[in-house]
Amino acid sequence: MNNAFLQFEININAIKDLKGTIDHLDTLTTNAIDLSDLYRSQIVLVASALDHFVHEYVLNEMIEIYKGIRPPTSAFLRFQIPLSITYNDTIKPSESIIRNSIRDKHSWLSFQEPDKIAEAMRLISEKKIWEDAGRVLGISLKDLKARLKLIIDRRNKIAHEADMDPTNPGTKWPISSTDVESCIDFIHNIVKELVHVTT
Repeated sequence: MNNAFLQFEININAIKDLKGTIDHLDTLTTNAIDLSDLYRSQIVLVASALDHFVHEYVLNEMIEIYKGIRPPTSAFLRFQIPLSITYNDTIKPSESIIRNSIRDKHSWLSFQEPDKIAEAMRLISEKKIWEDAGRVLGISLKDLKARLKLIIDRRNKIAHEADMDPTNPGTKWPISSTDVESCIDFIHNIVKELVHVTT
């Protein structure tokens, strides 16, 4: 099992535990105490867990390709690394040098949007990940990508706009425990299918 998926499971379980704590606090308090920002934080955390998973999963699987354990994809073969890695080197660069080069190149990228995730996954698999995942999850390609985009858009509103509703100044967009649970479960299922589709 890829360590990236194991770490994702740890991350997602921590988010679920936090949700349970927030839900419990919600039952102990009155409406005078607003816990909605705690729910918003979970949307940010689950998007972050997805992003971290894609970064680490693709990195680890690219190293598997480099070691000859997994077949290369056309995107992998086009992946560019600095010439300094091989310049004046008579032997194949070490795994750690390649790993650091991939990590550096991907460090400024965000893998949350469906097209960006697909682009990253093409480095390790030729499969049409969203079509395959949608089939297993029983959701159309269009709906799958649209739902993921909505979650990431909400994450961006929370992270960059304080989740403020511009049509109702001074008010944040509403959020509920059910909204959060739905997002967590959806992202969890997507990651499980990404692993299934690409292994």
